Amino acid sequence: VRGLAALGGLVASVVLLLVFIIPAVLEGTSPLMVAVVGSSAIAFLAIYLAHGFTVMSSVALLGTLGSLALTALLAQTFVGLAQISGFASEEATLVNLGAAQIDLAGLVLGGVVWTRLVLRAGPGPAPPPAIRLALRTVAAAAGMAALAQVSTLLVALGELGGPGGWPVAEFVTTTFAGAALVRAGLAVAVGVLAVRLSRRAAGLLAWRALGAGAVALVATSAVLSHAVARVESRALLLLLDAAHQVAAAVWIGGLAHLALYAWFRRHEVRSVGASAASTDRTVAGLFEEGAGSDTPDRFVGSDDAVVVRRFSNVAFGAVVGLVGAGAALAWLYVGEWAGLVGTAYGVMVLSKALLLAVILALAALNFRAVRRASAAGHVRLLRFAEVELGVGITVLFAAASLTSLPPAVDVTADRATVAEVLARFKPAPPRLTSPPVAELIEQAEPLMAPVTRREPVERAWSEYNHHWAGFFVLTMGLLAAVERLGVRAARHWPLVLLGLAGFLFLRNDPRAWPLGPAGFWESLLLPDVLQHRTFVVLLVAFGVFEWMVRTERLPARPWGYVFPLLCAVGGGLLLTHSHAMFDLKDEFLTEVTHTPLGILGAFAGWGRWLELRLPGAGRGPGWLWTVCLTAVGLILIVYREG
Repeated sequence: VRGLAALGGLVASVVLLLVFIIPAVLEGTSPLMVAVVGSSAIAFLAIYLAHGFTVMSSVALLGTLGSLALTALLAQTFVGLAQISGFASEEATLVNLGAAQIDLAGLVLGGVVWTRLVLRAGPGPAPPPAIRLALRTVAAAAGMAALAQVSTLLVALGELGGPGGWPVAEFVTTTFAGAALVRAGLAVAVGVLAVRLSRRAAGLLAWRALGAGAVALVATSAVLSHAVARVESRALLLLLDAAHQVAAAVWIGGLAHLALYAWFRRHEVRSVGASAASTDRTVAGLFEEGAGSDTPDRFVGSDDAVVVRRFSNVAFGAVVGLVGAGAALAWLYVGEWAGLVGTAYGVMVLSKALLLAVILALAALNFRAVRRASAAGHVRLLRFAEVELGVGITVLFAAASLTSLPPAVDVTADRATVAEVLARFKPAPPRLTSPPVAELIEQAEPLMAPVTRREPVERAWSEYNHHWAGFFVLTMGLLAAVERLGVRAARHWPLVLLGLAGFLFLRNDPRAWPLGPAGFWESLLLPDVLQHRTFVVLLVAFGVFEWMVRTERLPARPWGYVFPLLCAVGGGLLLTHSHAMFDLKDEFLTEVTHTPLGILGAFAGWGRWLELRLPGAGRGPGWLWTVCLTAVGLILIVYREG
């Protein structure tokens, strides 16, 4: 009965979207208020239909309504403060990433597949703790995915607004708005159903509805991709894109749930082990603690071995589908081999393929470990799975950035040649002298004015900054290598970041304080300047923080994890970094140097992560991140913008 009621809530949500939300927005009513009122009505119906009129349901409804009100307030406030303008800007690119593939729908579908096919959840009694945890994670991810969709709609609509107001009627008739509204409704429905299933027994219909909703949530993202805008082979491209998205969600989302399951089992074995110690019982079938370690040493029971083997089979099938659909999409969108090198889309496809190859290598090692010794697989399997997940998330950044780039097959006149690309990486003497700041201020556009051109003096200024930043990074990499060779004094290399922070503070924004005429507070009103100042503060904090870890003022666990996570996240963001240069070819030739930096940043981060999490892996992971850090410095020294 509850399952049918939950389906009724899903139907009511769709009806509200079609009968109230879309017509109200078409009439010119504030989209923000419509979203809040509509979401409140959907929450009221969905929660009470799924869970009945109970005290807990009422408390959950009040919490949901409070969250909606807070979200609306924050959205209104920060959209205004961000001053985002122009769909070609880097801020708009990041917004597009959130609307495309960097959302939590993959965690939703991955969790549903994990629950159904790996943990074998289904009709019957109330779910055990491991299944409850997975379903609650699915519900949380679905809620955040819905919030992300609604926020993206509001930001996109605000981008189109002008003195005459918001073009609401025209906006909601677009494919983008329609698909986003449908996805938001699907996410809400899946989240409510997952919460319901996590609390009590349910029939087969409810479980099937959960699976169908999760698949639809991920597959509908294809409508927001390049495929929907193609004239030729549109149906094939939509099908391939949907299959690609679903396979990636099952694999990467499943890896996230595997890591969550390992954490859950580790804490469970601690509590059960303590109880067993007090009653002289033995503990079997759980994660066993290694001597002197705070991490599980190995699988010791058949239950865990069966879970890992099941996931291995599911992941293998997902990888086959992912690679097959991805290869077909790459060829249809790139068209020819020259497009892989001469366009931003092609280079991003190559980057994605390289990162995917690394993940597949790790997956192959895990697959072999599972097949050889499922019942006694070493902690190496879990650690490699963590890195596999981390690099997979970086791949999602690269994949998401493809949605903001024109397909290579459409770029003909502005395509770069292989020789032009290689010239950007050709070693040349670094620029050691800076153009006069007065000359730059005189020739460049004012700080607060829209950017319409880029003068040679601005390029020279930027190259000087990159080259000297490269010297700082190279110094850190070499000192880290010396530390690895046993020179203890070299462990202070993170303090070099303080010098880099000071250099960037002075040089990042020459038209702002302290070098330029714009005052300190005035310049902070510009998002780019505020972003740069924030990065400087983060560099200082990170330098001091990592130095304290290196000098053992802070323990390596957990504080040492900050370094690899920042490197990995920074590498992923760098893959999406863009320059507005008003010429597609020049823009690509500038950005092509960022691609290896992003990949090296990701490798450095996850190499350091593996060094910390798996000390028994030897010296390889440590040397990997050290070499990557040094290589980043060398690439910055030869950076060219023209």
